[in-house]
Amino acid sequence: MKNQKIRNVAIIAHVDHGKTTLVDQMLKQGGVFRNNQHIAERVMDSNDLEKERGITILAKNTSINYKDYKINVVDTPGHADFGGEVERVLKMVNGVILLVDAYEGTMPQTRFVLKKALELDNKVIIVVNKIDRPDARIAEVCDEVLELLMELNATHDQLDSPIVYCSARFGTSTLSIDNPNDNFIPLFDTIVQHIDAPEGDPVGPFQMLISALDYNDYVGPIGIGRIEHGTISSNTPVAITNYYTTDKPRKSKIATMFRFEGLERIPVETAESGEIVCISGIDGLTIGDTVCHPEHINAIEFPKIDEPSVEMTFAVNDSPFAGKEGKFVTSRNLRERLYKEKIKDVSIRVSDTDSAEAFKVCGRGEMHLSILIENMRREGYEFQVSMPKVLYKKDENGKITEPIDRITCDVPNDCVGAIMNKMGLRKGELIEMTPFGETRMKLEFDIPSRGLFGYKSEFLTDTKGEGILSSIFDRYDTYRGEIDRRSQGSLIVHETGETTAYGLYNAQERGNLFLGAGIPVYAGMVIGENAKPEDVVVNVCKKKQLTNMRASGSDESLRLTPPKNFSLEQSLTFIADDEYLEVTPKNIRIRKKILDAGLRKKSDSSK
Repeated sequence: MKNQKIRNVAIIAHVDHGKTTLVDQMLKQGGVFRNNQHIAERVMDSNDLEKERGITILAKNTSINYKDYKINVVDTPGHADFGGEVERVLKMVNGVILLVDAYEGTMPQTRFVLKKALELDNKVIIVVNKIDRPDARIAEVCDEVLELLMELNATHDQLDSPIVYCSARFGTSTLSIDNPNDNFIPLFDTIVQHIDAPEGDPVGPFQMLISALDYNDYVGPIGIGRIEHGTISSNTPVAITNYYTTDKPRKSKIATMFRFEGLERIPVETAESGEIVCISGIDGLTIGDTVCHPEHINAIEFPKIDEPSVEMTFAVNDSPFAGKEGKFVTSRNLRERLYKEKIKDVSIRVSDTDSAEAFKVCGRGEMHLSILIENMRREGYEFQVSMPKVLYKKDENGKITEPIDRITCDVPNDCVGAIMNKMGLRKGELIEMTPFGETRMKLEFDIPSRGLFGYKSEFLTDTKGEGILSSIFDRYDTYRGEIDRRSQGSLIVHETGETTAYGLYNAQERGNLFLGAGIPVYAGMVIGENAKPEDVVVNVCKKKQLTNMRASGSDESLRLTPPKNFSLEQSLTFIADDEYLEVTPKNIRIRKKILDAGLRKKSDSSK
């Protein structure tokens, strides 16, 4: 039996193809906002980091009322590092809106999310966005999407998916490029007509799969999912089980329940099959759990999330400046925060190590883990992290395999040689090379994931800022040999103190500095990169000895090169295997694991 007045749909696409902007317009034209209400751009990106970076990190739920129908919409991330967010919400919907840029066409993440949707037999609506671009390739992009559907073995119904042409920025949609329209009514009608209503037995025993999780310090975990069967009320006893575990089902009770109305969660007493709701009051709830009637326990199969491919060590900060800037500094604080993240993010793996003060954290990529680090430092945590490393595996023959990424580069024609050279040094293999307009080239490579560490900033330099690079995990394959990760050594502080212009002036001849004058530093801290491969200890706290022949004012004539300021991601890609990145709410510092210079030499000689 179907709940005919509900449609559950997810918006999936490659990064920057316009998902969140499309949802903005759907909300505006769906009557969620008042006519005189001021609305921020990308209203669904509620997290501070999402607003700053212009990307979606967490999947978000909202709903729109159109005619007599309620359309539940899930806005999903586009970056490959947050693919786990996409995988888990697809089980909650009956169809997807596949958004494709009218110029860029199908990209690596487009293939990934579409493959997951087809595997779950979701119906597809193809939306070609940004048709207002002067360089739009609308007909070619439609052909690319159909070719991709055929490559992914789509069914006949999926190949016959409707195509809607949109400009999310201007809020227009049309079913025919020759008949323009000034609203989203064609898109809303297509959703209602093409996406199936959710099926379920409204009078059968209650059953619900938890597809997403929120957390509140007052009520604990908040489970979000679609009710598969039955009707549920607040304060109702339930049983919790999981398809992949053999643990005995445990009993609990739903305390409160909420339904999505626009951007708000509205408390409700009852909800029926087909609806997407939030429930609280169940301790230890995790993504993939099935909440069901205590006398009719039947777990729902949950799609296995792809395994992480990058690991880092998170440890308690033990530098000389430890505890001065953070609010949460102990191993207990760090452990609680990491394991709480593991509950909310199904793509994260957290495990203890031999040391009580260090934890191994695995994720989908550098950005995935750097977002976690940035969120933690903003919350007041102080800790240190190691260099990111890829996770190796052994195949059935005992050979080492490593994660391989598929990358797509859209670059100017005169930059192709530089890109090919860099890809060769990083063990990349050219898969396809296609002219893209008159002045650009589209290149596809298979490259080890570790070969991309620190490459994105180089790529922008090599393409004069005009290149577009995107990557996605493809498979595990044979280990491709050593890759030179960093050709420069580090400039290391000799003594604890404060940097001086005189000391920095002498040190800057060695290479690029990361700090200016008047900054507190400690022995063993890295304050620059050496032009040569080896590490060098420099005295940047040295002051000029004042005599009748030396005037203090002569320091003013020293010219210092502006320091090279590293972002968090750049710092993570710069640090070497024998270094840590010290992270506090106020500063990011690179340091040697062994701070004492003499002990470092002994350690190096023993190796």
